Formats: sequence, C-alpha cells, structure tokens
Amino acid sequence: ARSFADIGDIVRGKDLFLGHKQRKIQLEERLEQMFKNIQSTIDQLKGLSIDAVREYWWALNRDQVWKAITCGATVNDIYSKTANGIISFDFKCGHGYKNIPTNLDYVPQYL
Repeated sequence: ARSFADIGDIVRGKDLFLGHKQRKIQLEERLEQMFKNIQSTIDQLKGLSIDAVREYWWALNRDQVWKAITCGATVNDIYSKTANGIISFDFKCGHGYKNIPTNLDYVPQYL
C-alpha cells in the first residue's frame, strides 16, 4: 500500500520504489510526459526544470490528493494526528479537515 507521503515522493520524483524495475521506468516516463504537458500549458513554468514543475504541482495539488485518498474512508477507518504534543484519533481518515496534515507529507524514507 502507498501512503500520502509515498504518493508525494512519487509525484516529486523522490520515491525509492523498490518494486519491479520495468514498472518504475514506465511510471517515470509517464510522469515526465505528464509534467512536460503541464509545463507547456502554463507560461510561468516554461523556464523551470521538470523537477521544479513536479514540486510546484505537488504544492498546488496536495490537498486534492489528500481528499481523493480519504474520500473512500469508512466510519471504521481511523486516522491519528498529533498536535501540540497530543495524539487524537478521528474517524473517516481526516474528512472534514480544512488543512491537510503536513506531518504526513515529507516523511524520510528508510531502507
């Protein structure tokens, strides 16, 4: 299973993806083409590297990715968060939050 942090890493081109090598190559090729298409349609992105475009897209759309991930959560799905040193548990994996939990976004990967 992929987490929100994993998806962010994939989008931003930072995923270690230890799976099937050919699938990784195909995924990277498709993502690169997708981000080139995005770059070609937005004037402000035309001078940026593809890596910068990927970072830009993730910063702009991460809240929508979070909503897409959590929209199928059921009442029994639990999401925990830490705020001010207090851990709380909420149902529906974060539905109803105005701000997505940033502690799930840039998580270091361990080998």
